[in-house]
Amino acid sequence: MTTETTPLQRLAELINELAVVHGRVTLSSGREADYYVDMRRATLHHEAAPLIGHLLLDALEEAGFGPGEIDAVGGLTLGADPVVCAVQHAAASRGLDLDAFLVRKEAKGHGMKRQVEGPDVAGRHVVVLEDTSTTGGSALAAVAAAREAGAEVVAVASIVDRDTGAREAVQGAELPYLWVLSAADLGLEPQ
Repeated sequence: MTTETTPLQRLAELINELAVVHGRVTLSSGREADYYVDMRRATLHHEAAPLIGHLLLDALEEAGFGPGEIDAVGGLTLGADPVVCAVQHAAASRGLDLDAFLVRKEAKGHGMKRQVEGPDVAGRHVVVLEDTSTTGGSALAAVAAAREAGAEVVAVASIVDRDTGAREAVQGAELPYLWVLSAADLGLEPQ
């Protein structure tokens, strides 16, 4: 009897193989950890990226943020860029209309001087995406920028939640928080 690997199991394998780097590091939150999850090694990988897009889209749909409930997905550049594109492409492969947007850390000083790039999000229901979440700070910065641009942010979703406070921070901002894999799912200890 053979057991077939599920897409979620395969994504966990790929993240462990490609993205988990062991050794002392300082995270963007300023915290120190004994491992780093360099998700760009997975989000830009030919096999992992489509899995990420479909699994995040599935998680959103299961939580009630499916077709007709959200208009766009976006997040803080650079980590969210490939995640946003993966979800948008997964939606397109299913015949769904879902726009994408990217949030700069600060507004451009020239041109249109925008902080939120892509189709206009004003008056639209959007979900903020992240590749990995530690404290939720990056997601909440993207939430603030999207709201400033007129979007109605309805949820935050991450591929990997490190189990280190992001969930509580986002829920404390009165937003639903979804994740595909936790640190424990990857065999990692929260730090």
